[in-house]
Amino acid sequence: MPTLAATTHLPADWRDLFALTKPRVMTLVVFTGLAGLLAAPVHVNPVLGFAAVLCIALGAGGAAALNMWYEADLDAQMRRTENRPLPSGRLDRQTALHFAVGLSAASVILMDLAANHLAALILAFSIFFYAVIYTVWLKRRTPQNIVIGGAAGAFPPLIGWVAATGRVELLPVLLFLLIFLWTPPHFWALSLFVRSDYAKAGVPMLPVVAGVANTRRQVFLYSLPMAAAAVAPWPLGLTGALYGITAVLLSAVFLVLAAAVLANRATEPAAMKPEKRLFAFSILYLFALFGAVAADRWLPL
Repeated sequence: MPTLAATTHLPADWRDLFALTKPRVMTLVVFTGLAGLLAAPVHVNPVLGFAAVLCIALGAGGAAALNMWYEADLDAQMRRTENRPLPSGRLDRQTALHFAVGLSAASVILMDLAANHLAALILAFSIFFYAVIYTVWLKRRTPQNIVIGGAAGAFPPLIGWVAATGRVELLPVLLFLLIFLWTPPHFWALSLFVRSDYAKAGVPMLPVVAGVANTRRQVFLYSLPMAAAAVAPWPLGLTGALYGITAVLLSAVFLVLAAAVLANRATEPAAMKPEKRLFAFSILYLFALFGAVAADRWLPL
């Protein structure tokens, strides 16, 4: 297994820098930010709208790169991350840091120029929250790292809305709350079947410090307010039936899968099929909900 101390740096290319941005995670971040912008009840100039979404992507990529720069030692100890550019030796830490800071600064400056000061301020805070509050302060210290740190990934729809309107309103706050509450069951479902990696690296994820049964219980309990936050915009009159029906149906499926996780008694990763199903569905769930909230604005029922 490669370690940072023993690794000889190999030639890097643009794909290694791109990998620092965690592109699979960034896809969801960008999509929710775009949905927040499209759901806003204003006309947005397409060029400025594109620039705002680009800024969200750059900011998310910069924050992810800062995370990977700081956590290179942890990544070297876990099977699912040991082949990332830094622990594998394809990229040196100084280059990664310069790239991360450059992306982060560029995203905030461009957002300020293309949209407004408030959107740029929230974007800057979201980068700080993920890179410092979550990565540096919380992740290695508390099993509540995902609970509090989930706020970092919840900012994009709020940023998209504020970039379009210049103000904070109830709907984007509820969308923020939805992602915030979605994050623990999503990540804890994953951590249940890769908990040995976290244990080896000394990361106090909930399954490592509180056990599998307690984590399954927390997955189900967090799914309840998450489902309520998902459905809430409809009865509050903030969205139409297209979003509302989608949210009710998808949240019902999510709760059924979370209940299956709660009922599972297996402790071996190979037998954790309910956890794997919930993790996979949770990604589809968020994509579908945010697609629906954007479509609801333009195709109201």
